[in-house]
Amino acid sequence: MIAIIDYGAGNLQSVKKALDFIGAESLVTSKASEIENASACILPGVGSFGDAMNCMTESGLCEAVKKAALGSKPFLGICLGLQLLFDSSEESPGVSGLGILKGRVKRFPSDMGLKIPHIGWNSTDIKKPCPIYDGIADGSFVYFVHSYYAKCDQQYVVSYTNYGVKVPSCVEFRNVYGMQFHPEKSGEKGLEMLERFIERVDE
Repeated sequence: MIAIIDYGAGNLQSVKKALDFIGAESLVTSKASEIENASACILPGVGSFGDAMNCMTESGLCEAVKKAALGSKPFLGICLGLQLLFDSSEESPGVSGLGILKGRVKRFPSDMGLKIPHIGWNSTDIKKPCPIYDGIADGSFVYFVHSYYAKCDQQYVVSYTNYGVKVPSCVEFRNVYGMQFHPEKSGEKGLEMLERFIERVDE
């Protein structure tokens, strides 16, 4: 059973529908016990960094989420869910993230003529092998909606996407994976990536 973590600020149903489509058993939950007992966890995200962290803190989920990510079960952060894995974000000064990955989240530069947020399809430049990308061609297009991006050590980065700056579009650290894009909105390629994540559960 895959726990889709409900902290009151995520786009949960599109992730649930994608998992249903590929035949993966899942539940949307805000219970620490269900997160602990799940075989894998997905942390989705839509909204602001500060609101999401406040919601998790107020609902008492922070420790359960950290424990899940720091354990051995596969853990996936999507969009804001990826950003929450880091230490902090320029979007919400003074608010600490989960701190699972070292780094901070920055806003796209406003002086480069970029449309912010970054919305739409963009390609991924794969830098190193990763189970999530097994069978996925370098340069595959996926769907983004975000105004902020992670600034982190290269050791975490599986792929970059160029949008004026190099955006880590997929990261990996032990059992933890993060996607800045939305696999559930990325068509066939996104579903394949979710299937590769599910295969990590079976292993």
